[in-house]
Formats: sequence, structure tokens, C-alpha cells
Amino acid sequence: MQAHCVRGHPAGLLFRFGEGAAIELRCLRHALVQPQVLRTALTMSAVVGTILTIINQGNLLAGGHFPAQLAWKIPLTYSVPYCVSTFSALRISRVR
Repeated sequence: MQAHCVRGHPAGLLFRFGEGAAIELRCLRHALVQPQVLRTALTMSAVVGTILTIINQGNLLAGGHFPAQLAWKIPLTYSVPYCVSTFSALRISRVR
């Protein structure tokens, strides 16, 4: 029998959110857009991404230089902490 999330979608993986009687089981699709997961991941991405950008590209940016490769390096720098934070949140909430 296939498990279903709180929204009725079939789910191979389920993730638990909430506390006490308010626990909801969500499929991966709905776990990724869970407000708490999104808020935390975006905050971590903003803080850690900014620190890493300053460390890695600060000398170029402070000098007024913006080489073309920074157009992909900077977004990638922000996406890594976002993915790590999201993965961590889902890892600890996964139903086994």
C-alpha cells in the first residue's frame, strides 16, 4: 500500500512536520515548500552565502571589478548553503 502525504499525494518518502497533535506528514514535493524549511534555508543562504562571497570574491568586488564568471559563481555560492540547509531539515524530519 502506497503512503500518502497530508495533501493526498502518493509518497515514496514522507517527512514529519509539527508537534503533538498537529503533526503532518508531507511528501518531498510539499516538504520542500514547507514555510519553516524555506525560511530557514533562505536565511542560511543569505548569511553564509554573503560571508563566502566576501571571502572568495571580496577583493574583486571591492576593486570595482565584475568579471563575467562572477555571474555564475556568486549564485552558486548562495545555492550551496541553501541546499545544505534544506537537505539537513529534510534529513531530520524523514519518517522511516
